[in-house]
Amino acid sequence: MSQAYLAFGANLGDRFQAWMFALSQLHNTPGCKVVGYSHLYETEPVGGPEQPMFLNGAIALETELSPESLLRRIQELEHQHGRTRDVHWGPRTLDLDILLYDDLVLNLEAPLPLVLPHPRMNDRRFVLQPLCDLASDHKHPTLGRTWGELLLACPDTSSVLPYRELSSHPGHEPNVTSS
Repeated sequence: MSQAYLAFGANLGDRFQAWMFALSQLHNTPGCKVVGYSHLYETEPVGGPEQPMFLNGAIALETELSPESLLRRIQELEHQHGRTRDVHWGPRTLDLDILLYDDLVLNLEAPLPLVLPHPRMNDRRFVLQPLCDLASDHKHPTLGRTWGELLLACPDTSSVLPYRELSSHPGHEPNVTSS
């Protein structure tokens, strides 16, 4: 099985329900096993038009799916949850991105564009903070620096605050694991 890390984001509708939907659907996807997930963070939108705050997190998977099949699956989940792609970096009901797939370095243009590791992950505090919850000592496959080191050096100064409403959702505490 391969290890994949996904970024989660949502800023429209019930953001926590979008998180639970993503975890549940990934858990029920043949060939995928959710092995950990981060704390959730409320974050400022970065780039794009003015929009509501995001809820962000990260998910660790063991998977038998290829990177391309995993990308198709997460895009299917986004669509099922009402995601539209009308505005670049615009608001969304559910956003799932493959950040890493093992230590694979990949740059596919067609039929689905996929770049691994995710090309902007080291510049986004809202991605690195949840990843550090899962495994701060994991090394980026091309930069050779740990996620913790990348977080400390991250140029992004946008707000990334712990999401405090989890107490209103008993039984859904983070499952932070380390690899």
